[in-house]
Amino acid sequence: MTTPRLSALNIYPVKSLRAVGTQEAVVEPWGLAEDRRWMLVDAGTDSAVTQREQPRLTLLAALPVGGGGLRLTAPGQPPLTVVPPASGPLRTVRLFAGKVDVLPAGDEADAWFSGYLGTPVRLVHLDDPGVRRPIDPRYALPGETVSLADGYPLLVTTTASLDALNALIAAGDRAQEGPLPMSRFRPNVVVDGTDPWAEDGWRRVRIGQVTFRVPKPCGRCVVTTTDQDSGARGKEPLRTLARHRRIGSALVFGQNLVPEQSGTLRVGDPLTTLE
Repeated sequence: MTTPRLSALNIYPVKSLRAVGTQEAVVEPWGLAEDRRWMLVDAGTDSAVTQREQPRLTLLAALPVGGGGLRLTAPGQPPLTVVPPASGPLRTVRLFAGKVDVLPAGDEADAWFSGYLGTPVRLVHLDDPGVRRPIDPRYALPGETVSLADGYPLLVTTTASLDALNALIAAGDRAQEGPLPMSRFRPNVVVDGTDPWAEDGWRRVRIGQVTFRVPKPCGRCVVTTTDQDSGARGKEPLRTLARHRRIGSALVFGQNLVPEQSGTLRVGDPLTTLE
């Protein structure tokens, strides 16, 4: 039998911007190092701005430059380098139904993003992920926290399940929208060598030397209908997930992961199911 292996690793330094692929990544208690420590918020409401509202965010890139800093690039914009704010008054912003305290990045970054989007936004930074944002207590152990990711430290998907989903899309009447690439689902961890939907049965896994709890499947939103190369939107995969992968009110693809320890993941690491 083929051993499942880690085939891709991604971080998203700024929430909802383009993925950054990497061959290895450090696992911290709240997620991969440099993953979703930055976020945009609406300047008027202080609510998170993501691809749900601004699909053009996928055309922006944020590459780590060391020390938590980023080099930002966007079509028609001069590049900009930002560094984590050293100190200052915290600002309380809204991320979905919750609130989180963050540090503003400053006027230059705000103007850069606002100029691209054509609407006033602010760039903010999560300075202390160890205390700022607890995981949903229904699925967390005491003291577990998460970065600015949607809800959990990491997201894992499998290529076999994507192949199965694309087969379902091809069998429907909107086959012209497929096959979809894995980038639509914005995973941190992609695994090859499993059966389709094998991840539905995982409760604890080890990838390389790092173990994870698997608290719940990942409910999917309109971001999955967004072409990550153009920002254009369609109907898939939500249309097909609604027919074949509905759990309660959620349309699911992939599983959330919570680290049980720190360590380093590397492309090629084996995955072992523990429970």
